[in-house]
Amino acid sequence: MEVNNSDYTILIVDDVDANVLLLKLLISKAGYKTLTAFNGKDALEIIARNNPDMVLLDIMMPVVDGHEVARKMREISGHDQTPIIFLSALNSTEDVVQGFRLGAVDYVSKPFNRDELLTRINHQISLVAAKRLILRQTEELRKTILGRDKLYSVIAHDLRGPIASIRMVAEVLVNEIGKDSVSEEMYDLLKILNKLTDDSFTLLDNLLKWTKSQTGRLNTVFQKDVEIMELVAGVVETQRTVASLKGIEIKIEGETERVATLDVDMAKTLIRNLMSNAIKFSFRGSVVTIKISEEPQSVRICVIDTGTGISKDIQEKLFEIDSHFRSFGTAQEEGSGLGLLLCRDFAARNGGSLSFTSEEGKGSTFCFDIPTPL
Repeated sequence: MEVNNSDYTILIVDDVDANVLLLKLLISKAGYKTLTAFNGKDALEIIARNNPDMVLLDIMMPVVDGHEVARKMREISGHDQTPIIFLSALNSTEDVVQGFRLGAVDYVSKPFNRDELLTRINHQISLVAAKRLILRQTEELRKTILGRDKLYSVIAHDLRGPIASIRMVAEVLVNEIGKDSVSEEMYDLLKILNKLTDDSFTLLDNLLKWTKSQTGRLNTVFQKDVEIMELVAGVVETQRTVASLKGIEIKIEGETERVATLDVDMAKTLIRNLMSNAIKFSFRGSVVTIKISEEPQSVRICVIDTGTGISKDIQEKLFEIDSHFRSFGTAQEEGSGLGLLLCRDFAARNGGSLSFTSEEGKGSTFCFDIPTPL
């Protein structure tokens, strides 16, 4: 990293005039700006007022010695990390150790070697420059992330309402308008409209929830005594219309009378996304099965399809947030992968876990557990 020495100021503190003048000449010639103080009291005032980037500090001085300057300097706002190099004739092990205990980054003994001192100064200034660059880039990244999350949230939130309304209208039109009432082409268009609005609503809903989850603004609201069968049946009914567009049958296999404590909205989103994926990657005329089984401390819910399955290379990166791949359903439906990330997160938030098995060309099974302690 290239450092412009003229951007940095070094405070020289020594009670000997000749030492101060020599150091000022040496450091100024290297391109740094300099400030000078001839005792510890003045040095502390200059540090508080002028914010030097480094302090070159003698130890044996009247009024306030170097050790006390270092100690009080750490109490000045913004200077707890300002580098201090002690430059002193005191070079015993005890003196050196004391200097480092007080926060010094280096210790140079008098009489000093010119090239050695400049090398040590350059090294510490390079570290200061690197730290500032990291802090600046971190702040820029933080603002970028905040802006991105705000954009995602606004897009998802502002579009979710209108799309939800269009979705309901499209569903009513498909259900109420008979095939004989309009032409076959018009009826097919209505079915496509219904499918597109449903997909758009699901994507926006997932995006909004994912953004809230990643920014810590999504709360898990637990409800007690939630009937699991009723929960599953409700989501299945909402997916039957979408499934019927591809001639896919949805079956519920197994049952339970257990109740659970969970976030109902998250559980519905989880089941809906798994079913939506199963329908997307199933072939026309096939069956998607929702299998419910009781375990000793939980109820296991599996969504099973006999569709395209998932290749091994995609299975390995299916839950990697930084993986970018696009998948298409059997009717060329696009998949973002966001739904599965959300499912894993929601399963964990409700005390369970998401798992899957899949074989390319034979289908997939996605399962999650709902804790139901006896």
